[in-house]
Order: sequence, then C-alpha cells, then structure tokens
Amino acid sequence: MFSLINVGHAVEQSLETALARVGLSLAKFGALTHLVEAGEPLSLSECAKKMTCVRSNITQLVDRLEADGLVRRLKDPQDRRTVRAAVTRLGLERQTAGAKEVAKVQAELLKTLGGINQGALRRALSAIT
Repeated sequence: MFSLINVGHAVEQSLETALARVGLSLAKFGALTHLVEAGEPLSLSECAKKMTCVRSNITQLVDRLEADGLVRRLKDPQDRRTVRAAVTRLGLERQTAGAKEVAKVQAELLKTLGGINQGALRRALSAIT
C-alpha cells in the first residue's frame, strides 16, 4: 500500500517538474486540457465536474489561469448568470507544450517499466480503483 502511495507521489512530482518547464502546474494543465478537448468555452460548473472538484476550487484556478493570460471569462449568451472559460491562443500553446512534457514523462516511465508486463500492471492497478 505504501509503495503505491510513494509511486503516486513520485509520478506526480515528475509531472509537476516537467510542466513547470513550460510554466504550468498539474492543475493548470488539467484545466487547460479539458478546455482544449471540449473545443468550446465551458461553464465553470462544467469545468468543476470534469475535474471532479468543487466550483470554488475551479473559480480560483480560473482566476490564476486568467491572470496568466491562458483563459478568458466569457458571458454566456443564453444565461447571464453563467460564466464560461475559454482557452486563449497562449493557453493552447502552453497546453500543447505541456502535453509534450507529459508525453516525455510517460515515455520515461514506460522505459523504466520496460521489463514488466504492461497489461498485467494495468489490470492490477485498475482492480484497486
């Protein structure tokens, strides 16, 4: 059990370090990725649902992304109470750069686990979650 926790922390730290090289945190990268994959502005409630967190956390995260110029808030034309987050060109560039960094970490991890049966490992880890 503790080995799994330690591995999780190590992978998370590797991702944070890699993403920091392009000016992102794991949370910022995650939010940008959801916005990019959606292909359209998302309400903050939709963002919270996709990231499985409470709306107040998303509000703070979007505040930081907006301050960095990575997203902008838009009024919802259908509902004036709703605010949507839209990724900016800079946000798209950073998300793309972040995805490359994540791919490098993943490749390194796969290289480290090269002698292990990937299917068996995936099944074992899936059985836990």
